[in-house]
Amino acid sequence: MLPVLTVFSALTCMTAFAGTTAADQTAATEETAAVTAPTESVSLSASISGKTEVVINGTLSGEKSGDDGKLYLFELQPYQDSIEGRTDPIGSVSEDGTISYQVSLNEGTSDTRLYSKFVAAVWFQGKYQTVSNQAYIQNPEAVAKSTLAYKDPLTKKGLLIQLNMLDDAFELGVKHVNVNFNFAMITQGSGIDYTYEGKTYHFDSAQMADYDNTISALSNKGMVITAIVLNGWNKATPELIYPGVQESSSAYYYGFNTSTKEGYETTRALISFLANRYSGENTNYGRVSNWVVGNEINDNQVWNYMGKMAPEQYVAEYARTFRVFYDAIRSSSANARLFFSLDNNWNDPEADNKLTYSGKNILDLFNADIRNGGNINWNLAYHPYPIPMTEPEFWDDDSTGEIKQNESTQVINFDNLHVLTDYLCGDVMKDPSGNVRHVILSEEGFTAVSGTRGDVEQIQAAAFAYAYYIADSNPYVDAFILSRQVDAPTEVKTSCSFGLWTCKMNVGDDIQAAKRRKLWIVFKAIDKKNETLDATSFAKSIIGIGKWSDVISNFRWANME
Repeated sequence: MLPVLTVFSALTCMTAFAGTTAADQTAATEETAAVTAPTESVSLSASISGKTEVVINGTLSGEKSGDDGKLYLFELQPYQDSIEGRTDPIGSVSEDGTISYQVSLNEGTSDTRLYSKFVAAVWFQGKYQTVSNQAYIQNPEAVAKSTLAYKDPLTKKGLLIQLNMLDDAFELGVKHVNVNFNFAMITQGSGIDYTYEGKTYHFDSAQMADYDNTISALSNKGMVITAIVLNGWNKATPELIYPGVQESSSAYYYGFNTSTKEGYETTRALISFLANRYSGENTNYGRVSNWVVGNEINDNQVWNYMGKMAPEQYVAEYARTFRVFYDAIRSSSANARLFFSLDNNWNDPEADNKLTYSGKNILDLFNADIRNGGNINWNLAYHPYPIPMTEPEFWDDDSTGEIKQNESTQVINFDNLHVLTDYLCGDVMKDPSGNVRHVILSEEGFTAVSGTRGDVEQIQAAAFAYAYYIADSNPYVDAFILSRQVDAPTEVKTSCSFGLWTCKMNVGDDIQAAKRRKLWIVFKAIDKKNETLDATSFAKSIIGIGKWSDVISNFRWANME
């Protein structure tokens, strides 16, 4: 039953004003306007207790203003943002200084609260009004099916590999690899039926068999797999595209849609399917340890297209999706790590804040949104390309005016990588346990063919050596995944010949290796104690240094120079 309010008639109100001056009436009107919103504020948090219950805790501050002395708790689905018109609280508590309430998790049913968010409200002036943040469950790993420990490899060396060149990757001693999952490809066929929370979904069995073979081959060799999850255009699953967005010729991929019931349900089913399949519990499928939600999120126009949006709305929609991914993945694999991705444009003066945004602004907005809903273990996948990408030298990038050694810099790449990790060391950026978040350099390449000078193969190899040593000496960087094992013809045409191998240019866009570059030799030796310094000694004269430890703090091999 709704709280009963005292109702005053219009005549009563008129009588109350009778005989008063205009100034008195104005003052009374202003006083009435001043109390049209509740005056208290509640800080809520939510967590799983004992695998079956959700505990909602909170503290109240400010003057109590509820008409009946109670705080009401409401449950919202991820795609819901308001309790406007709602009359179905899940419970109530006394409107005092602290809140503690418990409800069933209902995990494994169509009524699961794993993805839900919770708000506190008061009954005020004839309706329920929200007085708290929207609190998500912060520990979905409490119900994880797999509790396999995260395995850190011995070194940070990673590579974007060619699937038909696995033997070469094994010879190179690759420790980290990327795999791209495209929702559009996974859902383009059938053959696999997957039931999740009472609904059955269909996935392409041939596509999944390819993933199974690749991921199991790599992870069973001890490599850490980073899966980059992308949302391609697929007319068969329109609910996966943000409402109102049309197919765009400039967009490679689209933002995930969890703002509608249908989009949310399909998205969570897709990512739950992938997370369960690649939890590492079945060696025939293999293990994904890192999950990157989208690509270069500060570029709405190309990689995460959602139509023109102010940065605050854009980040709110992305954070909504990130939470869904987080809950789905961590409830499957307790120790999996989730990342969001930025390119190297830290303070981009050309960002229009409609389709392109500065990385720092997106990072700050994302962190604030996550903290407001309940801090979780998000991490950062960063792409520190040189400027321009058509020239491999990064150590002279300060001459462009775009590089500074502090957070006011336009670009962060290997010339000033410490700026990024220094920023993440700030208290407001830390994870719920007070630790600095994990950083992986999940995409980075140095061209062997300059856009202005032609062949610069030696400089390419020197740039990689210098960059790897910088990453290796930074305690907050977990991995450096180089792009790529073999040149891609489409990239070669734009003077981005990033490969350890050259490619054949007479086979269309197909990627076929031709010959090894100097980079192949350096890459293989870079993380081997007895080989690394000899393999990179040529680079010092190219860069203009005497010793690596002269330009790299905490250089790992300083005592061997």
